[in-house]
Amino acid sequence: MRLYLLALNPTDSVTEGFLPAAARLGLEVIVLTNSVDAHREAYKDFPHPPEIRNCSVRDFRAVIGEISRHHKPDAIFTNSDHLQAQAALAAQYFGLPGKDWQAAYRAKNKAEARRWLSAAGVDTVWAAELAPGQDASTLTDIPFPCVVKPREGVASEDVALVDDLAGLTQFAAGVWERRPDDTLLVEEFLTGELHTLETLGDGATRQVVGAFRTAISEPPAFIELSLEFVGAHPPAITDQVLAQLDALGVGFGACHTEFVVQADGRARLIEVNYRSIGDRLDLALVDILGIPYFEHVLRIHLGEPLPADLGARADRASYSLYICADRAGTLTAAPEPFDRVVDGIALSYQTFREVGATHPLYNTNRDYLGVIQGIGPDRAALRRIAEEFVAESVWTIEP
Repeated sequence: MRLYLLALNPTDSVTEGFLPAAARLGLEVIVLTNSVDAHREAYKDFPHPPEIRNCSVRDFRAVIGEISRHHKPDAIFTNSDHLQAQAALAAQYFGLPGKDWQAAYRAKNKAEARRWLSAAGVDTVWAAELAPGQDASTLTDIPFPCVVKPREGVASEDVALVDDLAGLTQFAAGVWERRPDDTLLVEEFLTGELHTLETLGDGATRQVVGAFRTAISEPPAFIELSLEFVGAHPPAITDQVLAQLDALGVGFGACHTEFVVQADGRARLIEVNYRSIGDRLDLALVDILGIPYFEHVLRIHLGEPLPADLGARADRASYSLYICADRAGTLTAAPEPFDRVVDGIALSYQTFREVGATHPLYNTNRDYLGVIQGIGPDRAALRRIAEEFVAESVWTIEP
């Protein structure tokens, strides 16, 4: 069977997760990408690397045309935030299982998601769009402090809390210097503890596969500092999140949803990422739950139903602690990656930035130097061992 995989830049999720899973399923994989050289480099050590074809993957018409000229597809899939609607439209064109393209669009376009949720009566958040170059003073009744972010952005990239109109104007101008064509979303600041919900759906049923508790940096930036696997949220919280996903039409394949729980018990969505969780946590789900997570996702796109019972184990937790750069400069010293067992804890350290690399300070997840991750039965031990590793290790950044 033939799987077309749409991608921009190579990611750990694809390189270490989805492509090995596709090989185990015996799938022929064709990667469509506008970054051919980067993907060839990423897969150069694969015993059987996928075919890589150049394609303007942001354009669904180019995707459909490239597939039509090549071979008949059995599945079309992407794990990219930016390509969900394109993959959904292509799958629909070829009569294949896939996400509803309208739901994929709503999830990606944060302003549309806010409008849709409000119209459905499940949650209303003050939000307004700021077009490129638009004077922020043209917006009325802004509830300062408020959050500003690209309407179709990802992670913590160019996201900030601003206190007043001057701060909003200054921040927007800075974003437009880097992203002159981006519309920004200005929205109400939702307070509360940050959580995630990880789901899988086959179009008929949907299952919660896990949840994380997230610690973030102090505003104005919103950088994820650590994530702890908590297994499940209280049913009242989960039900609220699922109701909001239902309102958006989100339910096929993998979905990573971020939300806050407020003091009154309300669960309010921050954003819906219609793909698997990133930053190596989808890879961790395999070990935490003991399930073939990536195979399940691909089987869904091949038209197979999810098992009624995924067989996930419930005796393991995980704790991931991210090491962030605190200044611009060149990384001159850092620990080597490793995988080891410490006091019954499966401990690993993975790097995000190589020694010798020079970067500015982004104030986003792009400041990550590496992640120390532990998986095991003892939550307290997971946190202790990760924090001990950080305290005993050295990362040096020189101007």
